[in-house]
Amino acid sequence: MNSAMEYKGYTAVIRFRPDDDVFHGTVINVSDSVHFEGKSVNELKRAFKEAVDYYLAFCKKRGEEPEKPYSGKLSLRLEPDIHRKVALAAKMQGTSVNSFITHTLSDAVQRAGL
Repeated sequence: MNSAMEYKGYTAVIRFRPDDDVFHGTVINVSDSVHFEGKSVNELKRAFKEAVDYYLAFCKKRGEEPEKPYSGKLSLRLEPDIHRKVALAAKMQGTSVNSFITHTLSDAVQRAGL
């Protein structure tokens, strides 16, 4: 079973490994490797916060800008027919293509349980 946690805009996926009785977490919205673990939920939460804080401090120490979780901008490549249908659907709803896609993706994310 997988679940997710968030801290300071960073998201981690959590997996329980019954073979070693430990929760393992990985921050998924940065390209760097940020991992942590804990034997209890409280230990896991603490380790997650420590891992994110360490990542931010490490970047600062090296003079690097930490990778931002997400900018809010997304580029999509669509087949022309899908692009046309999205534009038509947006017009039929009296909204922009951007608003239509945002609403549609928000609905999909909710259905996914996030």
